[in-house]
Amino acid sequence: MKRLGLYRVLMGTLGIAFSVFGLGFVAAFFLYQRPNSLPLIPTGPIGHYFVAFTGCALIGWGSAMIGAAREPDSSTSRTVGTATAFVLVLMALVRMVAWTIGDYASWLGDVPRREATALIGVALALVWLRPTVA
Repeated sequence: MKRLGLYRVLMGTLGIAFSVFGLGFVAAFFLYQRPNSLPLIPTGPIGHYFVAFTGCALIGWGSAMIGAAREPDSSTSRTVGTATAFVLVLMALVRMVAWTIGDYASWLGDVPRREATALIGVALALVWLRPTVA
């Protein structure tokens, strides 16, 4: 029972965080469209366009995670948790590759390695804590 509570807290917290980041990305897109505005994200107009799409996807993903946290015993919860763990591992893999490439390594230092470690840890927690379906 304690494991199920931790799973709900983790899924709900990640869902809220993803939704907040998504709203921030969408807001960054709209704020960039003002005359004489400074970009909040260091990219041009096309990059902000794709940042807005990313924000919308994060809002949808975060909402799915919040729904899974509310009903953790359903098979949907397991699917959302497993998909989230897979994406977190994929994000960690991208950071590990960036850490080995000189252009990113000279700019970011060891930050991608620390991010990859944190992402792998959260992915393992999602897989380890997920509830069983009867």
